[in-house]
Amino acid sequence: MSYCINPLCIHRQNPDNVETCLACGTTLLINNRIRLVKPLRPLTDDPYSYFEVFEIEDFGTQWNPVCKQRVMKVLKWNSSKLRELIERESITLRRIRHQNIPKSSIDDFFTFAPKDSPLELRCLVMDKIEGENLDEWLESNEQISQSVALEWLQQLVKILDVVHHTEFFHRDIKPSNIILKPDGQLALIDFGTARRVTDTYLAKVSGSGGTSVRVGTYEITSVVTACYTPPEQMNGKAVPQSDFYALGRTFVNLATGISLLDLPTDEKTGNLVWRNKAPQIDKPFADLIDELMAPLPGQRPQTTEVILQRLERLPFKSKLNRVVKSNSFRLSVGILAFLSLTGLFYASRPVIADCFFKQGVKNQKENRFPDAQRNFKIAIQYNPKLTDSVSKFYFEQADRSQVAPEIAKEYYELAIKFNSQDESAYNNLALVCQRLRDFNCVNNSYESLFKLKPNSWEGHYNLGNFYDDQQKYDLAEQQYQLAIENSNEAVYAISNLSRLKNLNGEYDAAITLALQGLENLKNVKLSKDKNLELQAALYKSLGWSRLEQKRYIEAKNYLQKARRLFPRTDTYCLLAQVQEVLGEINDARISWEVCLITQSSLPEVQEWREQVLRRLLGDIVPKS
Repeated sequence: MSYCINPLCIHRQNPDNVETCLACGTTLLINNRIRLVKPLRPLTDDPYSYFEVFEIEDFGTQWNPVCKQRVMKVLKWNSSKLRELIERESITLRRIRHQNIPKSSIDDFFTFAPKDSPLELRCLVMDKIEGENLDEWLESNEQISQSVALEWLQQLVKILDVVHHTEFFHRDIKPSNIILKPDGQLALIDFGTARRVTDTYLAKVSGSGGTSVRVGTYEITSVVTACYTPPEQMNGKAVPQSDFYALGRTFVNLATGISLLDLPTDEKTGNLVWRNKAPQIDKPFADLIDELMAPLPGQRPQTTEVILQRLERLPFKSKLNRVVKSNSFRLSVGILAFLSLTGLFYASRPVIADCFFKQGVKNQKENRFPDAQRNFKIAIQYNPKLTDSVSKFYFEQADRSQVAPEIAKEYYELAIKFNSQDESAYNNLALVCQRLRDFNCVNNSYESLFKLKPNSWEGHYNLGNFYDDQQKYDLAEQQYQLAIENSNEAVYAISNLSRLKNLNGEYDAAITLALQGLENLKNVKLSKDKNLELQAALYKSLGWSRLEQKRYIEAKNYLQKARRLFPRTDTYCLLAQVQEVLGEINDARISWEVCLITQSSLPEVQEWREQVLRRLLGDIVPKS
């Protein structure tokens, strides 16, 4: 499969055996060397998404004709500020030389114009670094140990040492920009916001009122990532020590395994309160991490060399001390002491069961899966009440593994194995199997769920969604109706059923459902974003019905309200049709443009796009 680079192309996937895009005619071999293999970010329907990132097959240049898998970042829109950022990233990657930083050459930055398009795309090619970013890693792993924290921090500071000595600083260090490679080494990526340190730059910062503990008031472009960006960078006055603040916060996230948003702050100092959530980190090391996160740049270590020296001076634990302080040793001593004091074997059964349970958890973290299951079974033999705890543990492991549906499926099946009465496990297993297109698993999971809980509205809604995606609309309607009958909270089912009624030409029924959904929303507790998204979908359905009933003013009002609440591709497509009927040609053109360039998998959107393209291009666009 090859992808078309043209962001305005209506169908970007192409077979491997074609040289030009079947939809728009743009060449699929960029600059006679690069073929786009797959997107590494979703090809979003957000018109304000500026960059796309692809894995590519690079056949090399005449000076270096070596074929290899790489990564290419593509700037879609022509903005001077965005052009400056991608050009600066190219310069940064060319100048910094480190095995754990993506490599890029002068030939890897170029512009490209798709066929018959006003766009001029700026493309930056770089080496692909294999591995998993630490955000993804944390989803399936617990907090890191002190030894891992020491090793990882040393690795990252050594990388930053090269970056800073090349007269750059990163400005966006966070777990998602750090890759754990298969060999256990860390790599630093995404230099799109990196800044070069020059005497002029530092003079502008310090010469505008800065001191050894305070930066000045000169305004420099700010780059902000919530929870990781230091105060001076939020004010547009980042300095090299700003990277240390973000590094410290990254290690708080890794050491606690908790999102920084969920950690409390000291009311007096504003500092994160995190040490009680990371008891494995000794005080001297924790003091250094807190110093990295000091509120003012002058209070932090001033160079990477200082940090590395501090790490070398941290007290190392003796082997005996590590054994004595280990959880397994403490647990063993506790069991032996308890047995010697009571002399009663049966009184020790819960303690023994807990020991095996914790050992099972440890085995699971170390990827020793058969050992984990064996210890869990022994724990349940000593204490049958632990059945629910084992099932819950596997359920939580599955939730953390959603980015890898094959792994999540195994964990949900294990959760069910230890507790066959867990309704949520069956429901979540069905959803994962839908992603894997394992239809037998989907059917079996819902069958088991409905045996346990026939009136599970969530199960009926999810099964309706499954049929909806397969365009089995009659079956989908049945499941949506069951969800609605079983709960007033099934507003998603009401919204989807209203859409299907519109597709079937039952416009009065669609209106009744949409109004019912808006009324039910008043009594359903949802997040603000989810509430707005649902309102927008319901108002879109109302606008769709009124359009088909030729009540155009009402249709326009409903669709404009839907667009304001939450912009959707299908809303723009419908609004464009209404605006055309009302003679609002300029507004219709803008709505059609958004309808055409934003991503949607809805079959009705594809049909509306084909209709307008056939009108614009005549016979050039074939009927699907």
